[in-house]
Amino acid sequence: MDQQTQDHLDAEAFRRLLKHLDENKQVQNIDLMNLAGFCRNCLAGWYRDAAAAMGIEIDKMDARERVYGMPYSEWKEKHQK
Repeated sequence: MDQQTQDHLDAEAFRRLLKHLDENKQVQNIDLMNLAGFCRNCLAGWYRDAAAAMGIEIDKMDARERVYGMPYSEWKEKHQK
């Protein structure tokens, strides 16, 4: 498989993961951390790391908004227990 195809598949899998997390807001970050060893905030950090590796600076809160699908403060207010 060529790199472009792999990158495309990786991106689609990431989008599907974000959609799955969005559809399961009842799953709290602490649950994810306890069961899987990562949470939405980890994904946002990894997103920032990937951007930085490409020379792109992304603000922490902007990365979280990408992962949460809304501003982090709004998500916390609506969904965090």
